[in-house]
Amino acid sequence: MIYGKKIIMGKDFENPFGLKTTKGKTRMMSSLLDSGVFPGTQGGPLEHIIGAKAIAFEEALSDDYMNYAIQVKKNASVMSDELIKKDYHIISGGTNNHLMLIDLRSKDVTGKAAEEALGKAEITVNKNMVPFDTQSPFVTSGIRIGTAAITTRGFKEDDMVKIVGYIDEVISNISNEAHLGSIKTEIKNWVGDYPLFK
Repeated sequence: MIYGKKIIMGKDFENPFGLKTTKGKTRMMSSLLDSGVFPGTQGGPLEHIIGAKAIAFEEALSDDYMNYAIQVKKNASVMSDELIKKDYHIISGGTNNHLMLIDLRSKDVTGKAAEEALGKAEITVNKNMVPFDTQSPFVTSGIRIGTAAITTRGFKEDDMVKIVGYIDEVISNISNEAHLGSIKTEIKNWVGDYPLFK
């Protein structure tokens, strides 16, 4: 018995739950504690996971990360405000974080149709259920948009205004394939200034 368990348990004893081994013998309480910690809670000491966490924690403590997180929130706030100006219904009335959920019923567009049309124009969003949704989970009445990925690429508040303009243009011309194609070309030319990798 390991030293820590001896302090916790005092003396080992058969478990009071009647749990048995595969051979039918009642398991000792120390065995149950061991299996609850490893692999149950602790898992293996996987060095690549430990290293990844260490790097992530170091990054999260940096000023650069704090500035990035603040910019993500600023971008989301501007995007939300711009969508509201264009008569989109943000479920929470705005956003205090990196996400917003938009109810498209006032635009007479489903979440699925919006997700597909925006995808054709190179704008990635997710269809999403909204409160009291009248559509199925496979269709939905809303979309969810976040600003983390575009902030990572270097987009700022002024860019959010432009993005919302593109989103509105796509949703307003949802079945006009030629127009969606021209928006896609514009967007691809514009985002070339914001590379995925530096």
